[in-house]
Amino acid sequence: MTQPGYWRSPLDPERVMNAGVTHWQEQTQQQREEALTVEEPFEVRIDHRSLAVIMRTPGNDHELALGFLFTEGVISQASEVLAIEDETDADGLPLANVVNVTLRNQEREDHRDQQASSARPAAFERHFAVSASCGLCGKNSIADLMICTPPLELDDLRIAASGLYELPVILRRAQSVFTHTGGLHAAGLFSSSGELLLLREDVGRHNAVDKIIGHGLLHGPFPYPEHILMLSGRTSFEICLLYTSDA
Repeated sequence: MTQPGYWRSPLDPERVMNAGVTHWQEQTQQQREEALTVEEPFEVRIDHRSLAVIMRTPGNDHELALGFLFTEGVISQASEVLAIEDETDADGLPLANVVNVTLRNQEREDHRDQQASSARPAAFERHFAVSASCGLCGKNSIADLMICTPPLELDDLRIAASGLYELPVILRRAQSVFTHTGGLHAAGLFSSSGELLLLREDVGRHNAVDKIIGHGLLHGPFPYPEHILMLSGRTSFEICLLYTSDA
């Protein structure tokens, strides 16, 4: 039972908070402090128009925004993005947890007068909220899911089974927030030799994967040829589909 009030943890104030809790063991109760994973809403806007609100663990938000737009089929490559920046209010002050993405084919549009002629109206027809456990949010049918992203090119990468067994151990050791809270997922990008190159933690495994994808879109070399993607939890249908579909 969590007691009223919580405060940011000095361990990692952006992603970890401390809370007073009542711990029960059979008939015995104990007051103690627990470290909990932060989950907050994050809004993604395109040309200052709201597209989605995502429940996520803060951190690497620009990566999450781009990865989300890619996996939702709003963009198909990084070159379609002109700019990504933290949103500001009417006074020019930053808005917390809001990112605005400007697409190249919208660069010359006056969004106040030409919203009806937006180059991507379909994206805004499915404005939605995304929970941390959401994998199929924004999809109206299985057909929508199957055509979301183009297939990746096949390669001939082969990995020794002994090397695969080492990956969970390496991933777990690198999960700093999980070490404190035990309450979130991770996605790790490994080289073909088993070296951990990139790690992202989030309450949602889809968010963690989207952050990995977004990093590749921002910095290269997505789609990560001859790399290994590993998740700390279940690798669900739609995540596998993203990497294997030939629809």
